[in-house]
Formats: sequence, structure tokens, C-alpha cells
Amino acid sequence: QIIAFTKYSNKYESDDGKKEIQTQLDKMKKYATVIRVLAHTQLRKMKGLKQKKAHLMEIQVNGGTIAEKVDYAYGFFEKQIPVDAVFQKDEMIDIIGVTKGKGYEGVVTRWGVTRLPRKTHRGLRKVACIGAWHPARVSYTVARAGQNGYHHRTEMNKKIYRLGKSGDESHQAVTEFDRTEKDITPMGGFPHYGVVNDDYILINGCCVGPKKRVVTLRQSLLKQTSRLALEEIKLKFIDTSSNLVMAASRPPGEAQVSGRLKA
Repeated sequence: QIIAFTKYSNKYESDDGKKEIQTQLDKMKKYATVIRVLAHTQLRKMKGLKQKKAHLMEIQVNGGTIAEKVDYAYGFFEKQIPVDAVFQKDEMIDIIGVTKGKGYEGVVTRWGVTRLPRKTHRGLRKVACIGAWHPARVSYTVARAGQNGYHHRTEMNKKIYRLGKSGDESHQAVTEFDRTEKDITPMGGFPHYGVVNDDYILINGCCVGPKKRVVTLRQSLLKQTSRLALEEIKLKFIDTSSNLVMAASRPPGEAQVSGRLKA
């Protein structure tokens, strides 16, 4: 069995290797104008994924002098960065990802154009006129059939309702008003995902992409001034009933605490 980067790691464990690292850092402090770091995901924590290769991302370090940036970035080498070290509760964030793929679809589904009358010859889910004779080309503004979904999108201003840490009470769905001891995972697990074991982030609204697809979280680029953005959220109840069946079953013991939810 050949383990990756064995010679590379042995090289930098020696005294000569450590001197070489320090030389490279000194060169960066002297000549570099921009400092970026490479961060990767931990796919070993995601059970049930066939993918083994981690996702790589380049992140720019801002603030301070170049020497301070280099020292700050080097201090994070080979270390985990938990989500609560970057984001806080009640903060507005942006979510960047790739949407669910829908395949090749027509103009009515893809662009929402109006269907033609019922008696139309050769189909009615079409665009009747795709432009004038001249200019003698089809404009990009005309709705056409083609690929729908699997597009790169950025969804802005998602408010963080809760940051859950593994092994802590925040990982449970317990609130100040609902003291039922239950985990954040719904009964039977999330469909097509499973059980949440590690840290999680609870946001308001939908999230781009299907289950298990990697997303990028970033802090809002704008200064938030609205009341919704500055509001402090107090969760009263987190629904952990099953998402697998139509008639959702509630966790045992929840009815004694919260009472009947429906007549």
C-alpha cells in the first residue's frame, strides 16, 4: 500500500526541511503582495459518499501587513476551522453553490413563456416568433429550449438561526420553550442524507443544490442595516417529525411537553 505524500512529509520533518519552510515564508513576507491559503473539506466525516477526493478552495487573507498575514495563515496549517470560528448566530450570510440539474427542458418550463392556443399546429409549448428577418440571427433575449438547472448561483442574505456543535446541547433540538430531549436530526434521518453527527448550521430559507452537494458560505458583502438583519432570533420550537412519510410522526415524549399540535 502506497500512502500519498510520505516522502513530502518526511522531507519537511527534518531540520533542513524546516529551514526551507522558513526560507519560503521569509520570501513571501518580502516579495508577496497578496496572501491566499488552500482549504479543503473533510470527506471522511461524510459517511455514505462515494467521493474520496476533497474539495479544494483558495481563500484570500485580508487585513494587516503581509508579514502578519503570512504568520496568521501559517498558524492554521493542518488545523480544523470550525464553523463557529467564522460565523455567529443572527448573522446574514451568502450561500454559493450549483443548483439541482433538470436536464434538457423546453421554453415553457425553462423560461415560463405562455403556451400557444390549443389548436396550434405542430405543438403549443413553443415560442411562435423567434425574431424578425433582419438582423438575420436569433437574439440571445429570445427564449429557447436547452439545459435547465446545474447552474452556479449565489443566494444572498440568509440569516443564521442556530450554530450546533457536536456533543453540546446546541446539537439537540431543545429550545427555551420546548425542553423535549431530541436530536436535531428528524425521525428516520434526512431523506437522501442520513443523520447529522457533526457541527451544523441552521439558516432561514432554502439552500441551493440537492442533498450532499458542497456549498460555499461567505459573510455578507453589504453592511446590514434592516430590522430583519439586526433582529435577535429566539427559536421556540424545532420540528423533528419524520420527513420520510406523508403522515409525520412526532418524537416520543414531545406531546407531553408541547401538547396537541392539531385537532
